[in-house]
Amino acid sequence: MSTLEELQARLTSLTRDLILIPSTEDRPAERRRCFEFLHNHLDSLPNVQFDYFDCNEHRSLVVRPQGVDAPAILLCGHLDVIEHPQPECYRSHIEEGRIYGPGSGDMKGQNAILVELFRALHKRHPGISLGLALTSDEERGGADGIRFLCEEQNLRCGVVIVPDGGSLNDVTIEEKGVLHARVQCCGQEAHGARPWLGDNALELLVERLQALKQYFQQFWPNADIKEQVNHWFPTCCVTVVSTDNTTPNRIPDRAEAILDIRFPPPESVSGMIATVSEVLGPRCTLEPLMTAEPTHLDPDPLFVEITQEITGRPVRMVRASGGSDGRFFRQFGIPVNLSRPLVGNLHAIDEWIDIASMVTYYQICERYIERKLVGQRDVR
Repeated sequence: MSTLEELQARLTSLTRDLILIPSTEDRPAERRRCFEFLHNHLDSLPNVQFDYFDCNEHRSLVVRPQGVDAPAILLCGHLDVIEHPQPECYRSHIEEGRIYGPGSGDMKGQNAILVELFRALHKRHPGISLGLALTSDEERGGADGIRFLCEEQNLRCGVVIVPDGGSLNDVTIEEKGVLHARVQCCGQEAHGARPWLGDNALELLVERLQALKQYFQQFWPNADIKEQVNHWFPTCCVTVVSTDNTTPNRIPDRAEAILDIRFPPPESVSGMIATVSEVLGPRCTLEPLMTAEPTHLDPDPLFVEITQEITGRPVRMVRASGGSDGRFFRQFGIPVNLSRPLVGNLHAIDEWIDIASMVTYYQICERYIERKLVGQRDVR
């Protein structure tokens, strides 16, 4: 078996083992087991230190060379995956060169690459200024993970690699801002047979959500949106609508919805909150749940150059509708290299990651790290 075949086998095996661990928000014991599994994969390395941090029951792990607080390059991933209603779905299979399974592309496969990279490079170059950060709350916004590490534990580095966006030849340069918010409407309860005596909070909520949809619809292009390459405009979607009413013949006096709003610059979080509140009107209250400003990631030109060298294809600099943990590093001026192997059907049971592209992405990161660090002094 060739060296590349061995690497492919290791990455495939490690990814499939990670998928078997349902490290979801509702399973804290499984998230801890995922950390233990990867810790065991790395603990034979000499002269590296393992630091665990806990914030609101979300654990993070930072692995660094001993005595190096701010590594020159930091590899960053998250172990949490989204919850699926089918409890037995957390398994995988291989078909047509892809690993299929929940979390394979977001981001158990990438975690396998990061851990293998860290292990191999520290064995080959003892003391190399390379760190690894793994968190367990990215799918909930990252406040207890990378935000906590950067803002409260002073985690720093020269540049960070976050394989959680873009694609193999698509390096992300900008991400939209995010506003997750709860909308609440109050009315007057009444018997369903006498609606004139009540004020239906659910109907009011639906009416105002429709007004909000019409407001955001103005930004959409006239052409078929699915055929568009550039989606760099504000969007809003309703992800949850609920009421505490459980009686068929009672008019509800309270209703709420959860919004997921994404917006590019020059919009800001404060401006978007003000705009949405105005469109919803005085009968609704808006409560921000998670916010993030639009982010310019400032990737390293050397990373882009090496991506083109390895793949033999030109690199596109792209803008992303989604967000990543990279935004927390950018608050401190740290450049973010954001790309990843080929993935698909993210957040679905049949999520997948392409195995050959995992090897290619590994080679890109390996060459980048060695060209940037080998022979250079540590950043301490």
